[in-house]
Amino acid sequence: MQRDRGVSATAGGAGERKRIGEAMDRSSPSTSWGFSGGRERDRIAAGKQPEVPRSGGGSTAMSKGKLSDGESDTDSEESDLSGSDGEDTSWISWFCSLRGNEFFCEVDDDYIQDDFNLCGLSGQVPYYEYALDLILDVESSHGDMFTEEQNELVESAAEMLYGLIHVRYILTSKGLAAMLDKYKNYDFGRCPRVHCSGQPCLPVGQSDIPRSSNVKIYCPKCEDLYYPRSKYQSNIDGAYFGTTFPHLFLMSYPHLKPQKPSQEYIPRVFGFKLHKP
Repeated sequence: MQRDRGVSATAGGAGERKRIGEAMDRSSPSTSWGFSGGRERDRIAAGKQPEVPRSGGGSTAMSKGKLSDGESDTDSEESDLSGSDGEDTSWISWFCSLRGNEFFCEVDDDYIQDDFNLCGLSGQVPYYEYALDLILDVESSHGDMFTEEQNELVESAAEMLYGLIHVRYILTSKGLAAMLDKYKNYDFGRCPRVHCSGQPCLPVGQSDIPRSSNVKIYCPKCEDLYYPRSKYQSNIDGAYFGTTFPHLFLMSYPHLKPQKPSQEYIPRVFGFKLHKP
């Protein structure tokens, strides 16, 4: 079942990519909005949708903010993107290239356009249709009626929706293959335990319910959980990776399952082992 998402924003491609690129003015990705406590994020969490005015301020749901002609990009804005400039990038590529979003892989458009894969998500995400259009770079016919505050809500909803789609996608064969590439590149970090000798880790959630806990990294060698080293990654919702992924990943690629460490730390005082009561 393929969803007809309408005409892609090809005609306004350059302008649309420019608006996406201008989103760099946000100091960090808002995938952590469920924990940030911001006013707009709280309204999303509460499922509130303010009434859309009949005449808007001229901005669209896909806009990422306006920069004045004389305003130049700052160092902090440039640091938010690790990839190429937003002019030639889709929303998904832009989102995954944000600092702190290294754990995310890029979900195929075909997967997102299939309604079967999105079953049940419309009831969990406010502004669902607008958020989906934003993710797929589809021009919204009602975008010009949104206020700037509502645009922010749509952007946050799009990030939440992408996370909920992502947790489903990484359990498919294509998603597992995409995460395998990131695993081989150590994108998820290494185990901090000394006797694990830098074992690459996998992202995992402690709950499948959104806004329950932040993402952790799982070490296949010592089979324990650790906090990500980056403060930006630590704020990502663990439900965007779920409780199943790392274990299904190792079942799908059994040759990557390492042996448990043979060494363990033995505390000593003046060279003598401590007596355990």
